Amino acid sequence: MIPEIGQLALILALCMALVQAVFPIAGAHKGVASWVALAKPAALGQLLFMTIGYACLTYGFLEHDFSIRYVATNSNTSLPILYLISGVWGAHEGSLLFWTLTLSLWTGVVTLFSRSVPEVMVARVVGVMGVVSVGFLLFMLLTSNPFVRLMNPPLEGRDLNPLLQDPGLAIHPPLLYMGYVGFSVAFAFAIAAMLGGRLDAAWARWSRPWTNIAWVFLTLGIVIGSWWAYYELGWGGWWFWDPVENASFMPWIIGTALVHSLAVTEKRGAFKAWTVLLAIFAFSLSLLGTFLVRSGVLTSVHAFATDPSRGVFILLFLSVIIGGSLLLYSWRASQIRSSVHFTLFSRETGLLLTNVILMVTACSILLGTLYPLVLDALGVGKISVGPPYFNSVFIPLTAPLAVLAGVGALARWKRDSGLSLARKLALPMLLSVGGGFALTLWALPHFSWGAALGLVLALWVLLTMLLWLKEQGGAAGLAGVFKNISRAGWGMFFGHLGIAVFVVGVALTSIYSTEKDLRIEKGQSYHLGGYDFLFKGAERSAGPNYLMDRGEVVVSREGEHVATLFPEKRDYRSGMPMTEAGIDAGLTRDLFVALGEPLGKDGAWSLRIYHKPFVRWVWLGGLFMAFGGLLAALDKRYFRLARKARLETEANTAGGKA
Repeated sequence: MIPEIGQLALILALCMALVQAVFPIAGAHKGVASWVALAKPAALGQLLFMTIGYACLTYGFLEHDFSIRYVATNSNTSLPILYLISGVWGAHEGSLLFWTLTLSLWTGVVTLFSRSVPEVMVARVVGVMGVVSVGFLLFMLLTSNPFVRLMNPPLEGRDLNPLLQDPGLAIHPPLLYMGYVGFSVAFAFAIAAMLGGRLDAAWARWSRPWTNIAWVFLTLGIVIGSWWAYYELGWGGWWFWDPVENASFMPWIIGTALVHSLAVTEKRGAFKAWTVLLAIFAFSLSLLGTFLVRSGVLTSVHAFATDPSRGVFILLFLSVIIGGSLLLYSWRASQIRSSVHFTLFSRETGLLLTNVILMVTACSILLGTLYPLVLDALGVGKISVGPPYFNSVFIPLTAPLAVLAGVGALARWKRDSGLSLARKLALPMLLSVGGGFALTLWALPHFSWGAALGLVLALWVLLTMLLWLKEQGGAAGLAGVFKNISRAGWGMFFGHLGIAVFVVGVALTSIYSTEKDLRIEKGQSYHLGGYDFLFKGAERSAGPNYLMDRGEVVVSREGEHVATLFPEKRDYRSGMPMTEAGIDAGLTRDLFVALGEPLGKDGAWSLRIYHKPFVRWVWLGGLFMAFGGLLAALDKRYFRLARKARLETEANTAGGKA
């Protein structure tokens, strides 16, 4: 009975999405108030039915209802409850259900918390998001129904992908989806503004907090995904340029450009064309990521589906969304042009250069991701584009971003003096260059030009932001800093501080990490990175739904005990082995041990040992960026606008009754 209720809920959600997609937009165009008023109940109705459908599938997992094919394929009775819950989005059909639920959640929240936005504008926004919902609900019901029944249910299910049986992967996909789908809000606002012909700074102000929140979610999703890959896959890296990793990174890059472009459009009325295109591209790349993960064109630890017919549906839907958006853009092109002027030395110029570099970076990653797929599809041959290409392209393109982060923060809007700006930046430049090279020469194991460049850039960002704080404080000093800087200003500070921390982490862990793969017997020791790793053997034991070999490695330095690590090699019932690394984490270094395979009958094992300086700074930088984005999204002026709109509504209501 529960699967039938879930199926019916999805059909009713589709009906609500159709109403949401058609009537509000048509009503806004024709001026029919009753149709416009349908936007809110239709959006909330779709959210209700999607929640019911998702709850039904979750119930099927918790009750081990193996008559549902998806449940039988992705769970069993010995699976811990955490992974029964996270298993709902652990494979293609369930993750698509979660994707669509997330879209309906974003739509409902925008409907409820956009009181400062005119009703007609909200109707168009909700209508655009309804169009997207219709596409994904049709895709799910026609090709990827999670409630398909089995004629002869098994007594026991299979297993959830062992890669997903980890707390990190229980929270990584929801955050990633909230970011992916959240960009649909900026996309919907841009399309709604073009449909209404109102392309002033107002729509940028309305969509900016939603875009910041989506960007925060995507940032956190990428950070946690990188952290998971680091400790779970056993290879000690934090980014491999996997095509599906790139599929989440490209929307993040364009989203970063969009966040900056929205700021300029809201404050100065400039970059209108940039902002609209970036809103379209950010969501389009999110849809592209969905296509790559679910089309079967990729083989990846992150990919869900292997059915190309599903990919055709998504590709057609992607073509309709992108093609329709660009056609609408070309129709409204004459109204999108900005008439605002600014000089070469201004904050607008710095932000424009930042957007150009971010766009080129995203296009370079897109080329490296899709080029092998296109060649394969054309039958030309198979090639692999890996880290050497991406690193050689990404690093030269993004290093100038750190420079612009400092320049842009200190430059004035509209017009600044080149000489004045140079004087202002001279001291931070001298200190960052001198400090970066001094630290590389005297505080690091050996001199490296890459490390020196990384430290120079990090110090540059830090010092320019401190100088910005001093300017904002004015004559009042520290008291003025806290009084004069808005939450959005603090958001910029912490976001740029995150860049500095991230650059330090990437530069130092990439250059100074050491590793060793070795054959080691019980009682043997190995010296690496100033530490001694003593292998005390491995024992066989059982976990909740797996068997494992659990090693013990005692780490010491100059005879003093540092840590005892317990790397594991797990064998799940699906037959897929998994590595659980033993890690001693620290702010300035990680000690990482991964257990390999047994070698012979004398108790010898293969062991992989890493010493990774400052690797935690990579994720710490991402967390600082996310915190900055959150502060910007919670800026007080958005609450003032909402309060003003609520008071006006109450006044109009009271006046009508009078």
